Amino acid sequence: MRSRFALGAALVGVPLTLALLGPLLAGAPGPRAASFTPGGGHWLGTDFVGRDVWHQVLLGGRSVVLVALAATALAYLIAFPVGVVSALTRRTWLEELLMRPLDVLLAVPSLLLILLVAAAFTPGAAALALLVALVNIPDAARIVRAAAADAASRPAVEALRMQGETWWRTAVGYVGRSLARTLAADAGVRLTGVLYLVATAAFLGIGVEPDAADWAVMVDRNRTGLLVQPWAVVVPALLVVALTTGANLLVDTGLEKRKPT
Repeated sequence: MRSRFALGAALVGVPLTLALLGPLLAGAPGPRAASFTPGGGHWLGTDFVGRDVWHQVLLGGRSVVLVALAATALAYLIAFPVGVVSALTRRTWLEELLMRPLDVLLAVPSLLLILLVAAAFTPGAAALALLVALVNIPDAARIVRAAAADAASRPAVEALRMQGETWWRTAVGYVGRSLARTLAADAGVRLTGVLYLVATAAFLGIGVEPDAADWAVMVDRNRTGLLVQPWAVVVPALLVVALTTGANLLVDTGLEKRKPT
């Protein structure tokens, strides 16, 4: 278990460190060289326009990682209270008011919704995070509601109500804590999906400039030279994979530690 935790922490730590500290360590860009040139004073060669790949890697993580983390956090920030209130309320009209609009949103493909919004205006990084969070709220809220409804049906919740405990303590103190394992498992999977959406949006030029220093853009723009200078594609792709794999390893290790003996 410790080895899995260490591996997960290492996999997550490398892309996170590069995303947070990379722009501070990158320094000024050097002179451009020939496109897709391996070596030549460049650790990882050059990209499709002759820029140093290592310099682009240092600069390109923040836009992908921070947008994905912000979108995941925002999705749960809204989905959690909506799901818990829907599960615990005894007013049918309130449950319908909260959940039915999300069902309509759930019917629209995520990428299609992002493309429709992007056609109306050009979103920046913050707007892209809001969009990705928006398309993840419906299914996250349904997962929270299902888990909360199961917890709310337990005798302990009825006992809390009979004791006169406040709704807040019942919802957050008992039901909310009961959701920790479910939400932790879902968070690892959801982060992977969010990274996929953010990267796909970057491939399409949504939220970032076409030649921006961005890991997802690097994979897309440099794929034509994959056989000549693979590092321009392989390194940013591996960093994204490492982040998702490491996050799921950490979640799985944390869930194993919380298993009752």
